[in-house]
Amino acid sequence: MQKLTRRQRKEHRENLLFTLPALLLVTIMMYVPFVMSGYYSLTEWNGISKEPIFIGLKNFKKLFNSSSIFTGTILFTVRYTLLFMVGSNVLALLLAVALTRKFKTANVFRGLFFIPYIMSLTIVGFIWKFIFTKGFEKLFGLTGAGFLNLSWLGDPKLAFYSIVLVGVWQALGFYIVLYIAGLQAIPQDVLEAATVDGAGPFAKFFRVTLPLLGPSITTCIFMSLTNGLKVFDIILALTKGGPGTSTYSTTMQIYQEAFTNNNYGLGSAEAILYFIFVLITTQLVLRIMNHLEVNL
Repeated sequence: MQKLTRRQRKEHRENLLFTLPALLLVTIMMYVPFVMSGYYSLTEWNGISKEPIFIGLKNFKKLFNSSSIFTGTILFTVRYTLLFMVGSNVLALLLAVALTRKFKTANVFRGLFFIPYIMSLTIVGFIWKFIFTKGFEKLFGLTGAGFLNLSWLGDPKLAFYSIVLVGVWQALGFYIVLYIAGLQAIPQDVLEAATVDGAGPFAKFFRVTLPLLGPSITTCIFMSLTNGLKVFDIILALTKGGPGTSTYSTTMQIYQEAFTNNNYGLGSAEAILYFIFVLITTQLVLRIMNHLEVNL
């Protein structure tokens, strides 16, 4: 075994010293709370009493009772995530293709689409809440368009689509930037060769551009999946989970159970189960996308 030189040992010590603060911070902020959540999920604790009461797996059993709304929140979150993924990626890809065309105001439109993404989700939610209530009411008075007079946040079905609309609108700029970067990385000589071979605009897009965008599509799908699964701020600002519990996401339910109902044991059990669900879902989607990327 070759001995390390003095310089190499010094570099190893420096690498350790530079990474140690980050490792310590991640351990304190993520790993320790995760382990503690695993313990609290086996207890009954209100967050105030000194000693949690150990109750075993009763919290997990309670989550699968017919009276529990936890499974319903997962179904809502899955529905939201699917629509959010499709809406944000399809629109972002179409707009990215349009914004890579050479016209004078292309950079202006790129900036306009990106502005909502840098805004706080809570602020975005409150802005759209005003639009859905007061803004649409004023527009209905001016135009008489019937859809403007609907109860966008009061009707359970419309409230769901309203949340999807706001989520897609807010995140669209981020995915547009990723797709633009992917489109600009495609070699122009490949596109020119396809044109010379007689490929039309649609054939060139679906048979050349889209396969070469595989890495960008995988990244955007994964990012939109994780963003959809952790939706919270927009729902809190728009509907607070209402009407009733029709727009309760899983993250909203965990927050409500732990910090509003002061049931940290049950809230921790929900968080652990949801972590497992998200882990399995993201790994499956990544495997599928990598397989499709290879076969394109």
